[in-house]
Amino acid sequence: MFPYLQIGPFLLQLSGLALLAGLWFGIILIEKESLKLNLDSTRVIKSFFYGLIFGIVAARISFVFQYSKVYLVDPLSALSLNINTLSPNFGLLAGLSFFFLYAFRKQLPIRTTLDSLAPGLAIFMVALGIAHILSGNAYGGPTRLPWAIYLWSDYRHPSQIYETVAALGILLVTLRKPLGNPGAGLNFLLVVALSAAARIFLEAFRGDSLIWNGGVRAAQLIGLVILAATIVLFKKWGEASE
Repeated sequence: MFPYLQIGPFLLQLSGLALLAGLWFGIILIEKESLKLNLDSTRVIKSFFYGLIFGIVAARISFVFQYSKVYLVDPLSALSLNINTLSPNFGLLAGLSFFFLYAFRKQLPIRTTLDSLAPGLAIFMVALGIAHILSGNAYGGPTRLPWAIYLWSDYRHPSQIYETVAALGILLVTLRKPLGNPGAGLNFLLVVALSAAARIFLEAFRGDSLIWNGGVRAAQLIGLVILAATIVLFKKWGEASE
């Protein structure tokens, strides 16, 4: 779609810029929310940043190991700024693990801290959708519907737009905090649950899905596991906060 903007001799990667903007706005919302929840905003932001950096590094290392034959030929390419050369699932797991460890060591209340991250996570998901629109990644499957877009040599579902609209809806719900009880971790669980549900539904329109044996879409199965886990935590955390 619009992956680059040329400024003189330089090419600006617009999808990367969208992610940076999402990160910046996300940090602003996290800081504001942490203050509302009477948390030390400096510690919250530090735990978020350290988890983010650790997650990105882990995602790149995992990707390099997966495609080790390519990187053995050109080892310096492992230092590329290309955001497509990351293993997002492994990076997310590693980043969250480091975040929890750091937050625990700094004696931050975990559920309250997670609630402070909720609006930042929601707005970053919007930025991720915009990044996909700009880059053309996360493209849809072939269709002849009137609103199809021509991309990668075929008419396809505008899955990137579906994703962005869903993320905007989740952001609006998150900011309204319909579950109340701030600091109980429920708002964070709401973001995760809605995002997982959206991915389960919208994955059906994707044309780049990872398909496992038996025709199972990997993202849908992972989304179901995450959604089930959040439902269990909703029950436990909701009862604990009563």
